[in-house]
Amino acid sequence: MRMLSVTLTTVFCLAMAFACTRSPLPVGRWQGRYESRDTMVVSRLEIDANGNIYLSAPDATDIGGASEADRAAIRQRLADGLTVAWGDAQPRQFAFDGRVFRKPGGIAPQMEWDPVQKTMTVVIYLGMRPAIRVPLHSVAAFGSDPWTG
Repeated sequence: MRMLSVTLTTVFCLAMAFACTRSPLPVGRWQGRYESRDTMVVSRLEIDANGNIYLSAPDATDIGGASEADRAAIRQRLADGLTVAWGDAQPRQFAFDGRVFRKPGGIAPQMEWDPVQKTMTVVIYLGMRPAIRVPLHSVAAFGSDPWTG
């Protein structure tokens, strides 16, 4: 009986240690965009080998009445803003469970990683609107136009 107790305790401790290990962060660069009738978002994300996470996501909302020419100007303004804001991006730390990034101690997902497909999604919260999931694609280097590719 004592042997069973020791075995179960060992298995429990190993399971807890495995559950508490940190999943390795996906390292790389991603860029993407989201556009609906009323909202545009461009996003740039970098996760470095030290675990620093850099993120920028300028947006435009309440643009449902914009003409196509106005929308083109908004796209350009957001692309330019992303390039400028990227230089000011500060490193962030997130809790990561192997799939979902959350603010430390937080509940709401901030980013979602699919390790099988190797895809990243940034979750954007704009006021009281529903969350917007911005799909990102992996890039070797950031381009000046997030609306292409």
